[in-house]
Amino acid sequence: MIVHNTIASLRAALADAGRVAFAPTMGNLHAGHISLMRQARGLGDTVVASIFVNRLQFGPREDFDKYPRTFAQDCALLEEAGVAHLFAPDEGELYPSPQQYQVYPADAHEGILEGASRPGHFRGVATVVAKLFNIVQPQVALFGKKDYQQLMVIRNMVRELDFPIGIVGCDTVRADDGLALSSRNGYLSPLERAEAPRLAEELGKVAEALRAGSAEFGALEQAAVAALAAHGWQPDYVAIRRQTDLQPAQAGDPMVVLAAARLGNTRLIDNLEV
Repeated sequence: MIVHNTIASLRAALADAGRVAFAPTMGNLHAGHISLMRQARGLGDTVVASIFVNRLQFGPREDFDKYPRTFAQDCALLEEAGVAHLFAPDEGELYPSPQQYQVYPADAHEGILEGASRPGHFRGVATVVAKLFNIVQPQVALFGKKDYQQLMVIRNMVRELDFPIGIVGCDTVRADDGLALSSRNGYLSPLERAEAPRLAEELGKVAEALRAGSAEFGALEQAAVAALAAHGWQPDYVAIRRQTDLQPAQAGDPMVVLAAARLGNTRLIDNLEV
């Protein structure tokens, strides 16, 4: 695996790379990320990954400075997974001057769910992903479904801005007890880690009821919120939404159940498609 710290180096290396499959990350990799890389190998001639902790998508009270940086370990995992090129720029390379031109997702996509809890987050995500797409120029890009709203924003950005890139959503990788793998799971105490699978369990109950034909969306959401709160969680939302744009679902829509809740000092998100 070749590590590139500059745009020029990466572009030169990819000049004759054939079909490029790309998976952007912020590092601190786990098995979910590595699953993306392995799936990418079947979708392109050359697999490219990136590691960049993107300041633009962090709010003023979020954990940018504390976000774990595990670069040497990440490189070993990526190389083992078959990544050919890693783009690992510093901030000065990707943002040589303040990023005044940014990508603003539609208000209906950005201002809900995660966007309501984290104002400006998806503007930062869309901006950095657009820059990375322009730099790497892949034919296909892979993103995990755990960050479902992020995947929705990127899919719609690519469609509306006519990026010639296929977007592949990859299934969430889970621990044996059902907890969705996340870099932030490392913040959980042992007791919190034992409680954390409840988030997926409550989502599963809602999804099961929907598959059985329930149309009591509001009651299902409220019951899940109450169950989490009763066990010490601070829920932000449990929401039944339409998969394509995360607007309120109607019976017969392809649906997804999404949740975000704080357990101690750690905020976890998860979702299940229905």
